[in-house]
Amino acid sequence: MHRFKTLVQSLRRPALLTLLLGALMAAGSSTPATAAEPENTLFLDLKDGRVVIDLRPDLAPKHVARIKELVRQGFYDGLTFHRVIDGFMAQGGDPSGNGTGGSGQNIPAEFSKEPHERGTLSMARSSSPNSADSQFFICLEEVPSLNGQYTVWGKVSKGMEFVDKIKKGDKAQNGTVRSPDKIVKLQVAADAK
Repeated sequence: MHRFKTLVQSLRRPALLTLLLGALMAAGSSTPATAAEPENTLFLDLKDGRVVIDLRPDLAPKHVARIKELVRQGFYDGLTFHRVIDGFMAQGGDPSGNGTGGSGQNIPAEFSKEPHERGTLSMARSSSPNSADSQFFICLEEVPSLNGQYTVWGKVSKGMEFVDKIKKGDKAQNGTVRSPDKIVKLQVAADAK
């Protein structure tokens, strides 16, 4: 009982209370204590809100570098999510808007053991492993069948609820979306104003 009274008395000191609360919050928090790296974070603005994407240059350095280059050119701004399959993924990044276009520069595959979980960003490609260009997809659910087959380059850390609101396509039409939602703006956090 004596120890409890001592603890209560010590908590009356504001500095100790602040320190204790900070330690308790850090211990129970699932977010890292340090802020994300602005150079390796993307802000994806959608009609319903902002999505924060943590880039993974440790997994796919060439893909991350090329995506940041395209983002800084404003390449993705206004492009659609032309193929969206409920319970699977939302695909965008095609300037033609139908899944046939790109930036004109393929990126060599950087496959890894990173799983395709909800919120994973990965590159779309044709049957050739080295055919990824500018098109990407965001996994809406876990998709283990894609593991090791597509290049994972990022993960949504905030705003997945806005990704969930992207207009879905017709499953009978392979997810093709009529009047698809657009990328309002995509920017590197270090450049954000």
